[in-house]
Amino acid sequence: MTESPGRQRPARAGSGLSRVLLVHVIVPLALFYGLRGLGVNQFLALLAGAVIPVAGVIRGIVCEHRIGGLQLFMLGTMGLTVAMSFVTGSPRLLLIRNGWGMAAIGVWMLCTLLSPRPFLYEATRIAVDEGKQRTLEANWDRYPAFRRMLWICSAFWAAACLIDSTVRIVLAMTLPVDLVPALDDVLLGATVLAILAFQRFFGRAYLRRNGLRSRGLTLTPLAATGQPA
Repeated sequence: MTESPGRQRPARAGSGLSRVLLVHVIVPLALFYGLRGLGVNQFLALLAGAVIPVAGVIRGIVCEHRIGGLQLFMLGTMGLTVAMSFVTGSPRLLLIRNGWGMAAIGVWMLCTLLSPRPFLYEATRIAVDEGKQRTLEANWDRYPAFRRMLWICSAFWAAACLIDSTVRIVLAMTLPVDLVPALDDVLLGATVLAILAFQRFFGRAYLRRNGLRSRGLTLTPLAATGQPA
């Protein structure tokens, strides 16, 4: 039996996340330390790892037949960083490419705060099936507190990415080169955990303070459940 498009969407979102982690985190890290173990110098090992994410972005553009401002910015900063690294021969300039990438994502998330609906709304809509998309839209239209919560959490995502970017650049310029790629991934995990924890605990508490009970995307007024606000 063929599954409906709505049922297939969460699986595609999950596979997309796995592909991003593979291309931008796992493969570059394994390639760097594998080449270093074979005696390849730091600059060439980092360069080999930098090629993988760039190729992934280009592949996405070719497959989707569209390109956005975020993709252009990330390709431009990666290209400029690699070019400057060739001129100076410094592996540290290659290390900061991840910092520029996180900065681009953070700035893009900030820009969505000026759009009709913020980053987190659109990200949730892409990740869920059609039934939950309708629930999301109904919540957005019906509950001002839900809209404010999404704006605040989207702003937190942006701020966390910008802080992450700053820390990455400091690490890249001050710590031993061979240590930084591993710390980059540790920092990514810490950033993601901080974002998810804030979103979960602040989001639920904020909605509750505004008279709403949250179970996933299902919102119920506290008065309707007989619970005190």
